[in-house]
Amino acid sequence: MKIISWNVNGLRSVYKKGFVEWFYKADPDILCLQEIKANEDQLSFELTYPKGYFPFFNSAGKKGYAGVAVYTKQKPLEARKVLGLTTFDSEGRILELEFPEFILLNLYIPHGGRNKEKLIYKLAVYESLFKKLSSMYTKQIVLTGDFNIAHEEIDLARPKDNLNNIMFSPIERKQIDKLVSLGFSDTFRKVNKEGGNYSWWPYRLGARQRNLGWRIDYVFTSKGLDSKLKEASIMANVQGSDHCPVGITF
Repeated sequence: MKIISWNVNGLRSVYKKGFVEWFYKADPDILCLQEIKANEDQLSFELTYPKGYFPFFNSAGKKGYAGVAVYTKQKPLEARKVLGLTTFDSEGRILELEFPEFILLNLYIPHGGRNKEKLIYKLAVYESLFKKLSSMYTKQIVLTGDFNIAHEEIDLARPKDNLNNIMFSPIERKQIDKLVSLGFSDTFRKVNKEGGNYSWWPYRLGARQRNLGWRIDYVFTSKGLDSKLKEASIMANVQGSDHCPVGITF
């Protein structure tokens, strides 16, 4: 099974940049998208009813903001759209799909604000997530999406310059520590210990061309799925967004 996750920074935008062709060529069993910035009625027929896939959308109440989507070849037993935190749920930031073998959580965690003005909100989201995951301890789980945190110094190009900045502050990095302590594996780090592998680059100053990026998009798996992992990748060559896709095969 192949699962791919991508913050597209606007699904209608990447649609104009060859998204559909890339999608069918990549041929994932499950494709998770974040920051789709659209409601279903704003999307083309190809995006609303992709051939061979069951589509699921959770759009934000605010137009052109946030939102997540999942395309899956296998119809899930159930689909849910809430974490249990009112603001978060109103922004369309979660899709939970239950399959016979595992539960998939597609997440778009808040950024926190350049000046950390929304950091308390971000930390509250993580706390709610941990409570949810703790209540699901008997399930096999794939947890993927944009987590808006670089975990270790190896996960961004300029760690010393960003030690106290949003997405790399000590208190944010501890949230990934907590996730790992709950028994989740960072699949990419399980197979690749090298630096220079990033999933997001600022638009300014030619950051992507210079590979001045951050690894803030992840696929985590619960312990029972670890032994089934065959591949974990970052698809840095895929253009169209300020993020690139990440994925696993198991």
